[in-house]
Amino acid sequence: MATSLCPCQSGKCFADCCAPVLAGELSATNAETLMRSRYTAFTLGDEGYLLRSWHPSTRPGSLDLNAEPLPKWIGLQVRQHVQTGENSAIVEFVARYRVGGRAQRLHETSRFRRENGQWLYVDGDIGD
Repeated sequence: MATSLCPCQSGKCFADCCAPVLAGELSATNAETLMRSRYTAFTLGDEGYLLRSWHPSTRPGSLDLNAEPLPKWIGLQVRQHVQTGENSAIVEFVARYRVGGRAQRLHETSRFRRENGQWLYVDGDIGD
């Protein structure tokens, strides 16, 4: 997978995009980078990374990424990334996936906060 395109659809090779962030070798440089890495973590089933990149004030105790039916993530479109303060930002995105052969989409405006130099996912509002 290291030489294939990154699932976050940045157009970059996985090894040069989300892989170093997921491995903890690099920190996300902004909220959009973190959001893209989280999308990639969902495609890979990386629960540990998703929990580590979630703000402690809203982080669940666990995730069930193996719940049936399993979604197959098939695309990501970032609609906007807005820095709302020195240490806060929002990212609006649409993630497409398939469940049981049916196409679905998740439209969310997510809130992020930077603490101690690390961007963290706080929460989001689901759109239509």
